[in-house]
Amino acid sequence: MKITIFGSGYVGLVTGACLANLGHSVLCVDIDSAKISQLQEGAIHFYEPGLKELIVRNMDKGRIRFTMDVKEGVSFGDVIFNCVGTPSNGDGSADLSYVFSVAESVAEFAQGYKVLINKSTVPPGTAKKCSEIICTKNPLSQVEVVSNPEFLKEGAAVHDFTHPDKIVVGAKTDTAFALLRKVYTGRVRTYIPVLETSWETAEMIKYANNSFLSTKISFINEIANICDAIGADVKVVSQAMGMDYRISPKFLNAGIGYGGSCFPKDVRALVATATSCGYDASLLRSVDLVNTKQKLLLLDKVVTRFGSLSGRVFSILGISFKPKTSDVREAASLVLIKGLLDEGAIVKVYDPVAMDEAQKVFGDSVIYCSSVVECVSDSSAIFLITEWDEFRNVNFRSLGEKMKDKVVFDGRNIYEPELVKEEGFEYVGIGRR
Repeated sequence: MKITIFGSGYVGLVTGACLANLGHSVLCVDIDSAKISQLQEGAIHFYEPGLKELIVRNMDKGRIRFTMDVKEGVSFGDVIFNCVGTPSNGDGSADLSYVFSVAESVAEFAQGYKVLINKSTVPPGTAKKCSEIICTKNPLSQVEVVSNPEFLKEGAAVHDFTHPDKIVVGAKTDTAFALLRKVYTGRVRTYIPVLETSWETAEMIKYANNSFLSTKISFINEIANICDAIGADVKVVSQAMGMDYRISPKFLNAGIGYGGSCFPKDVRALVATATSCGYDASLLRSVDLVNTKQKLLLLDKVVTRFGSLSGRVFSILGISFKPKTSDVREAASLVLIKGLLDEGAIVKVYDPVAMDEAQKVFGDSVIYCSSVVECVSDSSAIFLITEWDEFRNVNFRSLGEKMKDKVVFDGRNIYEPELVKEEGFEYVGIGRR
């Protein structure tokens, strides 16, 4: 099948590469000339395990190629995936201008029956609006709109696409449902449910999914803060909670808040959508508020510990919002680093893959290091922000010999307090002592 992908970010490239790997012929379209030139050379502009190899392999087989030609893209695909960005507006609502722009282009250039598939995360009502745009711009158009939300975790996106726990399709006709089953031939198994539903329900499933996971994170972070106040250990609390099959242990790891391109944006967008319909989503507003406050927690703890931070050197281990990605969008590290700099501190940073992204944000205001050892030298404290495997088994005794003060602020609770203390360090965790 011929498939066009509009948008060459995380969702677009993973979708395109994985569909090409299933044997489809894929054309990826993007308006960023630098990005397209890079992709045509077999390089990608972000880090995602296994993705570059998948793209190169399918380029060599002639199954995937890249272009800036919008008309060619619309004409090429039997199905057209809309994977463009949906950034937040100032009020938290999703900016759908790129999504609607693709719909307008499809209406203008499409000949015959085609399906426009909204893969980007969009609020309920977007598929309906895209259909209205197409009908208004071209009343004779045979383009049908489908909602097919993605459920890809950054750092495991290729695996998630090839091993989905569900495939959600929102459409109006049996023809569209049948075509989507054909798209995913090779992925569908008897144990993988294909949920065929309405546009609005498919769109809502994605927001409900991400908002619930965000709620679990904010909930356990709130519990951790209470544990801090009363002297309890949140690690044991979350372990006990996770033993209840109704709760499960996943996403019950206390820390300094969630980040990334999905959870913060999607929670706010769902709140804004509810507000536009006259409903106050107070629980979800609280989820976002707890997360915003949580990102400032370590800054409060370091000020309490040291008082004035002016002139002190602090080491940040981990910049990306989670391991196995270079993405720093909404990362807790950004809030902490800015706060430290505002307090007059000298900040040294190290991340296995996100240093280029950090440089785009902070320029020359921080010191960039090439190793853990370099990062902690002459430092007053270590801040563990992203739980990369590289940071899990560091030799604290050896690192302490290079530091001015030996304090660890464990923003992800990956270290055992007693073991860290045995190496001569003070330990400050989230809901643990």
